[in-house]
Amino acid sequence: MTSISHHFQTLRNRQQCALIPFITAGDPNLETTAEALRILDRNGADFIELGVPYSDPLADGPVIQAAATRALQRGTKLEQVLDMLQAVIPSLRAPIILFTYYNPILYRGIKSFLAEIANVGVRGLVVPDLPLEEADELIQTAASFGIEVILLVAPTSSQDRIEAIARQSQGFIYLVSVTGVTGMRSQIQLRVKDLITELRSVTDKPIGVGFGISAPEQAHQVMEWGADAVIVGSAFVKKLATDTPSEGLQAVEKLCQELKAAITPTASLQKVGSV
Repeated sequence: MTSISHHFQTLRNRQQCALIPFITAGDPNLETTAEALRILDRNGADFIELGVPYSDPLADGPVIQAAATRALQRGTKLEQVLDMLQAVIPSLRAPIILFTYYNPILYRGIKSFLAEIANVGVRGLVVPDLPLEEADELIQTAASFGIEVILLVAPTSSQDRIEAIARQSQGFIYLVSVTGVTGMRSQIQLRVKDLITELRSVTDKPIGVGFGISAPEQAHQVMEWGADAVIVGSAFVKKLATDTPSEGLQAVEKLCQELKAAITPTASLQKVGSV
């Protein structure tokens, strides 16, 4: 499977903004997670971010925290998530980006953890509680396994820190659109537009904007501001947790199609006004 960097370059050549949905592994169960990955892949996802349920998810808002809690209560473990991915990834076009906290990585050992996820075909890694100052070992070891470690830029980041993160981040730069945890917001802060401009002045790496985006109109706005990717998490997690797994999958499919239409240049203007 292609690397995240290479896939982004292909999308840029087409002048296409990427859609990156996020779902939580094991909510409501791993069978539904596997089917959701396939549905997202078929309906416009360019990359897919998969959250590994964790007991103390500091960066996650209430929707994703609740999903992680449900998954853990049902006994979802990393080994099961990786077994599921090993079976599903060969059928996907979209590279998988794993979202996990640092403690499970340290518990297994950095090299062992990376070897495990690389073996099943994971191509990217987001670790929201990994400080920039301690990222070197993970980034360098991950590179030897063909995995790109994506770092986060917060709205409160100083110019010096933005430049340092831009140098270190692999694959793309994850720009957090709000101060605080993940979750659905009614508006995207205008500060995001300025941050995209600031990042563009110091790097040519792709920029993905996430945290707080839930609607096609918001996705379209972020694209208009110059983002290379739109990352949507809580909205998908909430849809997938609605009613039965079958109904949740149908809702995920519809949302994915609407978001993709909103960031597709040839159709986005018409679609945004109609959804």
